[in-house]
Amino acid sequence: MIATPPCPECRSTITYPTGQSQMCAECGHEWNPDEVVAEETGLVVKDANGNVLQDGDDVVMIKDLQVKGAPKALKAGTKVRGIRLVEGDHNIDCRIDGFGAMALKSEFVKKA
Repeated sequence: MIATPPCPECRSTITYPTGQSQMCAECGHEWNPDEVVAEETGLVVKDANGNVLQDGDDVVMIKDLQVKGAPKALKAGTKVRGIRLVEGDHNIDCRIDGFGAMALKSEFVKKA
């Protein structure tokens, strides 16, 4: 008998394949096993173009962003060096010359 992966929602072992995905017989949750494996391996952050970012990468701003309390905006094309990935809505912590420590959303940057 082939072992099927447990349901990521209810942890039930009563699951079955449905083409490219898996289905739970108890709670009805359907998922792609490949995506669940990727999620379990850790934090995956992608830039605006879909490239996977890692700690220490350099990124470039793709959009002008207003900074609350600052007299000027962060301009598109600003290079940010040595990012650090964190959990949450603003998933990039960095230091920007002229602005200091910032938290950015990955959807507004691209990998340099």
